[in-house]
Amino acid sequence: MTTEITTPSNDDKNMATVTHLGGTVFSFIPALIVWVLKKDENEYIATQAKEALNFQITVLIAQCIAGALVLILVGFALLGIIWLANIVLCIIAAISTSKGETYRYPLTLRLIN
Repeated sequence: MTTEITTPSNDDKNMATVTHLGGTVFSFIPALIVWVLKKDENEYIATQAKEALNFQITVLIAQCIAGALVLILVGFALLGIIWLANIVLCIIAAISTSKGETYRYPLTLRLIN
């Protein structure tokens, strides 16, 4: 069986871009909403929303661990690094999806398949 590769439309690219950027402010909520609404309708949007959701869940877990490590002062630095990495990687993902590319975040737990 062969699958036909289609280029995403401008609306698809825009929705994927906003999904990735939404994670910088609203954590996993935008990705979860988009994935639930579009997972059966549009493969490109569903894939990118799932990728953003997995990344934001990974960031949330890392923030919880860093929050616990604040007690020994290491957590303060880790929280800053996690916050900065979230911003940078979400922007890179948004730029990639605005071009119609498929983006995969590095160091991400793939919890949603």
